[in-house]
Amino acid sequence: MNRGALANIRILDLTRVLAGPYCTMMLADMGADVIKIEVPGRGDDTRGMGPFKNGDSLYFANVNRNKKGITLNLKSPEGKKIFLDMVKNADVVVENYRPGVMDKLGLGYDVLKEVNDQIIYAAVSGFGCYGPYSDRPGYDIIAQAMGGLMSITGQAGGAPTRVGNAMGDVLGGMNLTIGVLAAINARHIIGKGQRVDVSLVDSVVASLETGTQRYMVTGKEPELMGNRYAAASPYDSFIAKNGQFVIGCGNQKLFELLCKKVIKREDLLEDPRFDTNDKRCTNHQALKQEIEKWSCNYTIEEAVDAILGAGVPAAPIMGLKDITENEHIAHVREMFVDCEHPVIGKMRVNGNPVKLMETKTEIKSPAPLLGANNEEIYGELLGMDADTLKDLKERGII
Repeated sequence: MNRGALANIRILDLTRVLAGPYCTMMLADMGADVIKIEVPGRGDDTRGMGPFKNGDSLYFANVNRNKKGITLNLKSPEGKKIFLDMVKNADVVVENYRPGVMDKLGLGYDVLKEVNDQIIYAAVSGFGCYGPYSDRPGYDIIAQAMGGLMSITGQAGGAPTRVGNAMGDVLGGMNLTIGVLAAINARHIIGKGQRVDVSLVDSVVASLETGTQRYMVTGKEPELMGNRYAAASPYDSFIAKNGQFVIGCGNQKLFELLCKKVIKREDLLEDPRFDTNDKRCTNHQALKQEIEKWSCNYTIEEAVDAILGAGVPAAPIMGLKDITENEHIAHVREMFVDCEHPVIGKMRVNGNPVKLMETKTEIKSPAPLLGANNEEIYGELLGMDADTLKDLKERGII
């Protein structure tokens, strides 16, 4: 039986919305025992965010699969004690409150490490736990705006544009996952747990790669460039008979193959505007026009097939209908997985992009209903009996 790469790791998950839950989702898919702790009666904010099916949130269900769910009032003295008892038997605590909230509750890292010096305390927030902006609230759009991503996204001559998904949250969640895994290994080296601090803004800034380097060299703010890439050309979208597709010539050899074998324009290789990659980047618009003299005569499918046939990267621009029905992506690579939810019923959740060949990532269980595992977790982990659980529930502790 596949137990998963993290089957020996127990995680207490205090996160909500996306960045934190994305991290614990990744860890749960890898086999970690993730216990999602929610506010009694209300739960994670995304339980109230659409889309909905049968009155339940698919948003919540997608990023909270494979987790067990309990409720606990951390503002009550009894709730704090219960949580600290759970920390004694945990490896990781993950939270995405604004910095300082857990300290005010009396449950910050300095307290938790006294209870369990092996505990890894992982937190993701808008700006991190230190620095002049650490007290500011942070959401994805804040991270994309202040992290520079919006300033380089959009059509030439247009306005700064938010990337279509919550990229700041996703990057923050992925970086927190990396930090947790590193800290788990570090325990074998330093003999104790540690604090992992990830900022959404930092995560976005780190993703800008060549954009920051170009500014540091030239001193010029990058211009919006639509679908093209500043470091390579032709590397853009191009017009076909029935829409647009993309070509990615990442080096000189690929450009030569495109000119010789596909568009039959060897003259472009001798053109002083296009004979080096740097010149092609400068004269990208003129080169695009030359390529489109060829591509406008073909459908997307014909153009892409011809270019791929020459060994040059090209692709159609796929929508969600295309992606969810694509044999390679949806089925063979399992990027959409069927799941049975107790309220929603049959649904498909996003697959995990990390493919571990020996300890396969799996989606074994749906997202929990609010407090679904109270009896199991509190009974098995802390030895509470039915009468105790009933009393705690009646008093709003769980």
